[in-house]
Amino acid sequence: MAQGTVQVTHGGASRWRRRSGEYPTLSAALAVAGDGDVLSIAPGTYRENLVLRHAVTLRGPEGAVAGSVRIAPLDGVALTVRASAVVQDLYLEGADRAAPALLVEDGCPELSDLRVHTRSAAGIEVRGGARPLVRRCTVENPAGVGISVLDGGGGVFEECEVVAAGQAGVSVRGGHPRLERCRIHHSTGAGIAVTGDGSGLEALGCEVYEIKGTGVQIAARAVARLTDCSVHRTSADGVTLDTDAVLTLAGCDIHDIPENAVDLRSRSVLTLSRTTVRRFGRNGLSVWDPGTRVDAESCEIHDSTGDYPAVWISDGASASLDSCRVHDVPDALFVLDRGSRVDVVDSDLSQVRNTAVSVSDGASAQLDDCRIREAGTGAWFRDHGSGGTLANCTIDGVQTGVIVTKGADPVLERCTVSSPAEAGFYVSAGGRGTFTACRVSGSSGFGFHVIDGCRTTLTRCHTERCARGGYEFAEDGPLAEECTSDESGTRLAAQAAAGAGAGAQPGIRTVAAAQGLADRADGVPGQRSAAPPGPPAADGSGATAGPPAARGSGEVLGQLDALVGLDSVKREVRALTDMIEVGRRRQQAGLKAASVRRHLVFTGSPGTGKTTVARLYGEILASLGVLERGHLVEVSRVDLVGEHIGSTAIRTQEAFDRARGGVLFIDEAYALAPEDSGRDFGREAIDTLVKLMEDHREAVVVIVAGYTEEMDRFLTVNPGVASRFSRTITFGDYGPRELLRIVEQQAEEHEYRLGEGTGEALLAYFTELPKGPAFGNGRTARQTFESMVERHAGRVAQLAEPSTDDLTLLFPADLPAPAAAH
Repeated sequence: MAQGTVQVTHGGASRWRRRSGEYPTLSAALAVAGDGDVLSIAPGTYRENLVLRHAVTLRGPEGAVAGSVRIAPLDGVALTVRASAVVQDLYLEGADRAAPALLVEDGCPELSDLRVHTRSAAGIEVRGGARPLVRRCTVENPAGVGISVLDGGGGVFEECEVVAAGQAGVSVRGGHPRLERCRIHHSTGAGIAVTGDGSGLEALGCEVYEIKGTGVQIAARAVARLTDCSVHRTSADGVTLDTDAVLTLAGCDIHDIPENAVDLRSRSVLTLSRTTVRRFGRNGLSVWDPGTRVDAESCEIHDSTGDYPAVWISDGASASLDSCRVHDVPDALFVLDRGSRVDVVDSDLSQVRNTAVSVSDGASAQLDDCRIREAGTGAWFRDHGSGGTLANCTIDGVQTGVIVTKGADPVLERCTVSSPAEAGFYVSAGGRGTFTACRVSGSSGFGFHVIDGCRTTLTRCHTERCARGGYEFAEDGPLAEECTSDESGTRLAAQAAAGAGAGAQPGIRTVAAAQGLADRADGVPGQRSAAPPGPPAADGSGATAGPPAARGSGEVLGQLDALVGLDSVKREVRALTDMIEVGRRRQQAGLKAASVRRHLVFTGSPGTGKTTVARLYGEILASLGVLERGHLVEVSRVDLVGEHIGSTAIRTQEAFDRARGGVLFIDEAYALAPEDSGRDFGREAIDTLVKLMEDHREAVVVIVAGYTEEMDRFLTVNPGVASRFSRTITFGDYGPRELLRIVEQQAEEHEYRLGEGTGEALLAYFTELPKGPAFGNGRTARQTFESMVERHAGRVAQLAEPSTDDLTLLFPADLPAPAAAH
């Protein structure tokens, strides 16, 4: 399309200027135009860099086809606005990677019905004191930012759309824009990113979706408010807050998120009201670090698609939920670490597959007037220092109402547990707890079951219709005062005759200490875990195993040999160890030592022991003097890849620094290089890692792990990757006999035995078990053992006086149905 003419209509009162005229170029027309003049542009393509210094009107001809006027210079800014001008119906193109296509630097211009199609630094950039009103504009910029507001810029964007951006869809640094009914989608990076002290954003009725990265990112003391907005279909977290960020979500809907729906840390503050969080792959709310806080009112969190808690609070963070609903999730509230706290008022927790409220590692929970329904466990206070208060709460339709273990010491007041399948309240393994005016009705087991000599206090508690009895206590354990039960007089007389003791409360029976809860092991046989179940560390630190106790290489290799199966893996590790040991001895003898590349690739399915072998490998290298500490730092994509340019390199460097003197284990490393990566920041993590491995080749051993085919592709993404990893160790799936051996180890560790025919039944079970995507190898074996223990408990609990054999023998009838296996 050829360049047309420009018609200028003079709107001023000056008698020294022409009122109208035609000009061959826009620049010529602008040179004579003044405030109030109207420039009507004929259809055509204008290869000019335009600068509006007066309050003119710049528009395409009336009735022309959209896009018929194209401003498309070969470089530089297509249109710069420095006055309160009016710009309408133009098509702007930019090609300068260092400059925006449309730059607004001053005034309060009105920009409407513009289409910005560019491959430049930004589609629209607003800076300085500019306060534009931008209506119905569309931005497409696959090379950079869609809309950028910075350095004091502001303005209002109404019904605008960012249809594609190579970086953030909307980026705010030092500016304060308002977005109304805007749509941001198909961005690579954050949909909306607000960063830096003094930065702010307000969004009303906006939609952020189809984002290759985080939907909304608020960081570094920035402040934002989103009202009636929707964030969905991202590839990373839905909303993130970091480093003193402040965000308010009112009436928002965050859904279909594969990672955390909302993740906040580093003293950030989030306020939610009337907001829905649904269909998320990790946590609905993930809250980390001292000073970080969430306040939620009248919100709903539901329909988790993963295996992680809906609300995760750790590292000293806090959260409060008022009149909220959490349902259809694996775990509802998970609070851990000293200083972490959750306060819940008048809220519903229902249809929870595991534990509704889990408190561990010194954390605290306060629940008032809450309702817990249809959960595995209503509340579990797990260990020493963990506690809090449950007041006026009802717990209905659960396996166990409240569990208190390992020194935890909560306070429960006026709480009611109805129809539990097992105990209403269960205290064991040194748990304590104070129960005042609590009630249990319709239990299929005991009302209050306190064993292991736990120093629990019960006052004015009541039980009724409990199948096995209202109270079951160990000797010299709990203190019960004014507690009552509806148990029959015949049974009470029998208890008194058996020596229940003077002063015993009606319906309370004291028995010898019984067996406590079995400890759980992780997915690798022989390894014991003291931590509650939950997601891997998502605070950027990865999961770090502390420095192992000093052991000789022979002892560590012995532990490696004791693992079930993995024969080829053991041979590979021994061969590598022998090379390193001989090389060390040759150096001591003054001889040249062959260079041994210590970085490894582990390939294979989940649950085959890759993490355990990596941890032992670090210990071996430390015992040989190759590594200073030999500790393991385990990370994945979420720990290394940031949401904006530069943050990925920083995260990767931090993870590498934490692993100095030890092993950096990157699980599912192929996720750093997805097949449809485009401008994915995972490649930046790979590039940074390769350089660090070269610059600090003696400081850290790097092990990358994942499925075999995906790891083959991963090794080709960077020319330096394959050269750094010269040895690949393949972890094969466990066969039925190896899975049987894992169950046998688990049984031995937890003081169980396999009864007659159980070994053969397990072998047949593992042979027939489908080996689909959900099959977890060692993890499947552990889960099978745990299911057997649960079924065994349900069977033995019905026996009045079980023998030692009854308490320890597992039989074929205890095997779960194959469909229930994971």
